[in-house]
Amino acid sequence: MLHMHRRQFGANDNTLMPINWRRGLFRVWILLSMAWVMGWAVYLMLYAIQGGFDRNPTLFDVPVLLLGPPLALLAFGAAAIWAVRGFKPGGLF
Repeated sequence: MLHMHRRQFGANDNTLMPINWRRGLFRVWILLSMAWVMGWAVYLMLYAIQGGFDRNPTLFDVPVLLLGPPLALLAFGAAAIWAVRGFKPGGLF
């Protein structure tokens, strides 16, 4: 599961390790999404503790605020990857 590509000790062939861009960018998206949700959750909790909510938020206000931008960023990233792949020769889609 956590198999890592490692070079042998003393190998100095100056070759580059392959980079898995899809996995790396997905992990960056996960971290940014978690930071977004945690930041807004803390802000909303502090705001509620101070008595900032004079009305009850509707059912969709908080989920859209917390989950909307991360999902939009995921959709944008998927669309950007799709667009870049369109420039590869020989590709249909």
